[in-house]
Amino acid sequence: MGLEYADVSHDPYPRELERDIALKDGTELRLRPIRPDDAPRLIAFYDRLSRHTAYQRFFSVMKRLPPDWARMLATVDYRRRLALVAERGPADAPEIEAVARYEPTDDPRTAEVAFVVQDGYQGRGLGVILLHHLLEAAEARGIRRFCAYVLADNAPMLDLLARFTDIRERHVEQGVATLVFERRADEPPARHG
Repeated sequence: MGLEYADVSHDPYPRELERDIALKDGTELRLRPIRPDDAPRLIAFYDRLSRHTAYQRFFSVMKRLPPDWARMLATVDYRRRLALVAERGPADAPEIEAVARYEPTDDPRTAEVAFVVQDGYQGRGLGVILLHHLLEAAEARGIRRFCAYVLADNAPMLDLLARFTDIRERHVEQGVATLVFERRADEPPARHG
């Protein structure tokens, strides 16, 4: 990961993407676009991930998320690059519990998506909520085709995409599944908590 996006011009912060959400068990979280000042919170978030979860997201395990990666991941233009965070806690010191993002690819019609959910929040419906809101935000910005690189043994993520998107292409090579998909045409708009 380089810092090739560090100097892009930014669209205004999209406040319309901020909302309260509720998980299947009633737990309430705040969903919002990432901000540059989230870089330290991303490092703390990574520190709380299990080695297994970190490996499934980054395909390697680092002792710590490097600060330059955290800055790059927290700095988006809100159009070609967007990340949504799910957080809890006081507004002045929230704790990130999940991140969903899309990034441009070599194909200007396709964005790469990636998700990571804190271990204690997995299996509680947060991934579904993040997927719906991220794809809806991408479509509002003209992006309708997506790809994801998922470890072939990451059954929860593969199941999420199979159940809630229209997969157009799928192949597995060296233990990594590459999926190309679109948002389901019949998918209702994301609920606003």
